[in-house]
Amino acid sequence: MTFEVPAHDGKPPSRIRQKNEQAILKAAEDEFARYGFKGASMNAIALGAGLPKANLHYYFRNKLGLYIAVLSNIIELWDSTFNALTAEDDPAQALTQYIHAKMEFSRRQPQASRVFAMEIISGGACLTEYFTQDYIAWFQGRAAVFQAWIDAGKMDPVDPVHLIFLLWGSTQHYADFSTQICRVSGRTHLTKQDMQVASDNLTRIILKGCGLTPTA
Repeated sequence: MTFEVPAHDGKPPSRIRQKNEQAILKAAEDEFARYGFKGASMNAIALGAGLPKANLHYYFRNKLGLYIAVLSNIIELWDSTFNALTAEDDPAQALTQYIHAKMEFSRRQPQASRVFAMEIISGGACLTEYFTQDYIAWFQGRAAVFQAWIDAGKMDPVDPVHLIFLLWGSTQHYADFSTQICRVSGRTHLTKQDMQVASDNLTRIILKGCGLTPTA
């Protein structure tokens, strides 16, 4: 999918421009997570970013472009942690690093994760062109690395595709369903320490399920 991002005329973005773009994306994450695409207000996003609405349209031409940029941002962050995975990697170390990285995204950008979840649950219309053959090939490449580990006897024979789904679902759960987690655990919010404990437990459970020994 061609995501709408601010044009920089071939020049590196200035520090002020980068700061404004990040402020807009953060305010948009909050607004879209709270009200969805249809209910979100560009006025509220501009207010949250501390910018006039006219400035908002300078960076993102319309609400749809900004919404897609938010989705693109979280997908790129998630996928970047998986891009360098190779068959030569140690599976226990690689999976540990990936789980902790995904959990850190859930801690730092929970609203963006919720926006993505709502988009997928509602049918993913704005992501239809993103999940192209290129993305499928990328996904199959990640699964092939897991299969190579299995074939080399580095880990137990598990279904690579369902392992990836498990990794995605379990780590994003702590962002998308934090309200439920807090209610049942008697917390007002999830702290950095809570997320670290969750990361350690997920790592131990998933690695042992793959016949791997968690690293120290």
